[in-house]
Amino acid sequence: MYSSGTKMAAITKKTPKPPGIAIWVLVTLLWGTVFFWTSIIMLQLASYRLQEGFFNPSGSEQWKVYGIQVVVLILFALVAMMVKNLFEPGGQKQIARWQNISEGKGEKIFISFAGSLATSFFFTVLTALTFLGGSAFLGFVVDLTVPVVFLAALFNIAAGITASVIVGVIFLIAKVGWKKG
Repeated sequence: MYSSGTKMAAITKKTPKPPGIAIWVLVTLLWGTVFFWTSIIMLQLASYRLQEGFFNPSGSEQWKVYGIQVVVLILFALVAMMVKNLFEPGGQKQIARWQNISEGKGEKIFISFAGSLATSFFFTVLTALTFLGGSAFLGFVVDLTVPVVFLAALFNIAAGITASVIVGVIFLIAKVGWKKG
């Protein structure tokens, strides 16, 4: 027989687990989707600004390429998870980061600021590549130059900063990461 105190200690000392496949895929789809749509805007803006290339896909073409992008994002999530597990089995750094946030030791306004910058930049490049490959497969014209993609990726960093702030504000409102006690 266990006393209620022993049961409580066993419950509270539960070892956290690193995220599973579902979390990796869902988070990648969430941010990949956000940055897919912001990347389209930034690629159009950069193409117009530099007067280079041609990037003006119709709404239906955007949705068709988004279908391809979803498959690419799922594959990317699975590969990223495998690589992460290869270099850090057990995900101890990630678990420690989550524990720090839950104890109020994490970022307050900019949630994963550096990650948001890198992610917004990377997903612009991924979106451009998906449009280039998808346009050839789906039969519409897209002409993206390296300067256009690079400028669009830099523009998209503003979307990354905005996303970081929005998540930070949501965390503040929900009191995620506030010191307990």
